[in-house]
Amino acid sequence: MSADQKPKVLLFGVGSVGAVYLYLLSKVASTTAVCRSNYDIVKANGFTIHSSIFGDNLHIQPNVVRSCDAAASQDTRPFDYILVCCKVIPGVPNLIKPAVTPGRTVIVLIQNGIGIEAEYATAFPNNPIVTGAVYCKTTQRPAGVVRHDEVELLELGSYPSSASNGHAEAFVKLIQSTGATAELHDDVQTKRWYKLLVNASWNPICALTMCTDVGFLQSSSLATTFVLDIMLEVCAIADAYGYTFQREEAEYQLARAVARIERGNAVEPSMLQDVREGRRIEVEAIVGNAVRMGRERGVRCDKLECLYVLAKARDAQLGRDKADNLV
Repeated sequence: MSADQKPKVLLFGVGSVGAVYLYLLSKVASTTAVCRSNYDIVKANGFTIHSSIFGDNLHIQPNVVRSCDAAASQDTRPFDYILVCCKVIPGVPNLIKPAVTPGRTVIVLIQNGIGIEAEYATAFPNNPIVTGAVYCKTTQRPAGVVRHDEVELLELGSYPSSASNGHAEAFVKLIQSTGATAELHDDVQTKRWYKLLVNASWNPICALTMCTDVGFLQSSSLATTFVLDIMLEVCAIADAYGYTFQREEAEYQLARAVARIERGNAVEPSMLQDVREGRRIEVEAIVGNAVRMGRERGVRCDKLECLYVLAKARDAQLGRDKADNLV
């Protein structure tokens, strides 16, 4: 297949997860990567990926740009897909707008959190939106060197769930053609809420304590119950919006972390990675939105609210630290 016949894909915000999917999609599509903090290193050296699933010492030298303006100016052919792989921060729709062709480009949100799609639907009312949950255990340290193991899965569907799943199905098939794992769901928000059980608990806990999941569980006899209580608060909020999870499902997610104690393969959640690198964290998408949604439906979530307040303060301090470093 010639380059002109391949789907044209733009990846915006290529961190460790984005790098894995950049490598995979480059097998079947014409890809461009918008890199920000790691631009200089990736431009010079590309990405090296050590994956227990796809192979060790994989290398890709991508077409890399600093902005969507630059990406759009390189080639007048419209992008078929834009994968938004960056952290959930305000203003991303405006940043990707130069590369979005109305009525043509499919916007794929490979991001954490709940309630993140509305701003894209408002900004691009004529473009299909595909969203979902991603499971891909990765780290990028140092910049340009990605380590990936244990799991790779995309659970995808259309936004809103009432929209046709045709574009989501086509993208799932594209991902599957790379050798990756992708599933199509009629209402993928169920999968987003289920992942939030893990994200809204472990991410802020680990970022605030500077512990891995295993390290936190081993820190006190109360740690396990604390994590479970937060997961159950998320279950209660989800239930208020029509997404019901049983207590056993939260217990199963917690048991996965407990099992890692014996195996010795602790998880370093993305927020902990960000704090260690001095980067801002995704407080609103992962914790704040859930707290606000709970309040709107009268759901008590005291421990989740406490995590939110503390994580907001941690994020604010990271912002001040970053500003100080620029002086």
